[in-house]
Amino acid sequence: MSRATDLEGLVAESLRLLDQPGRQVLAIAGAPGSGKSTTVEALHTRLEAVRPGESAVLPMDGFHYDDAVLRQMGRLPWKGAPDTFDVGGLRSALTRLRADDEDTVAVPVFDRDLEISRGSARLVPSTVRLILAEGNYLLLDRAPWSALHPLFDLTCMIDVPESVLAERLRARWVGYGLDAEAIRHKLDGNDLPNGATVRGQSIPADLVFAMES
Repeated sequence: MSRATDLEGLVAESLRLLDQPGRQVLAIAGAPGSGKSTTVEALHTRLEAVRPGESAVLPMDGFHYDDAVLRQMGRLPWKGAPDTFDVGGLRSALTRLRADDEDTVAVPVFDRDLEISRGSARLVPSTVRLILAEGNYLLLDRAPWSALHPLFDLTCMIDVPESVLAERLRARWVGYGLDAEAIRHKLDGNDLPNGATVRGQSIPADLVFAMES
């Protein structure tokens, strides 16, 4: 059964994981606009204050297919949907990180300004004992995403009402300078359906972080 948590709870759970043998992985999932990245960055900052250098963030967004690939697939307008990610690449990175037998593992990072994933943009040294994996579909209950689940030691779902998600996402796309029609497609044709997929088709998380606003 899922347990309710907040940032303080996530810090406590992360410190518990850091005291376990071997490298651990905490997976934090949620719908687009739920605040996953903000939550994970806040968590990482808190951990750095008490256990510096022992945690690192692994964003799922680093495994976006390139726009050229999505164009070939006919999926560019739906970038961000579950089938527009290199799930095998993410699984490979997590497997390497969990193996804990390399001095350094390089992982990709998504550049929102350029709208591309930059390969080997973040280095995870052997001193890191906790991986904070974050992304929409980490807990999705279907292949190929379900192959990731055995690699997680603890899971958390960020739960936000759909009305709040829509408001946040609209503000995001306005900030990027999109016009009304483009925003409508982003919201109704992609972001909100993807959010419904996350909310309705993910396995139950160990922890649920509920946000009302």
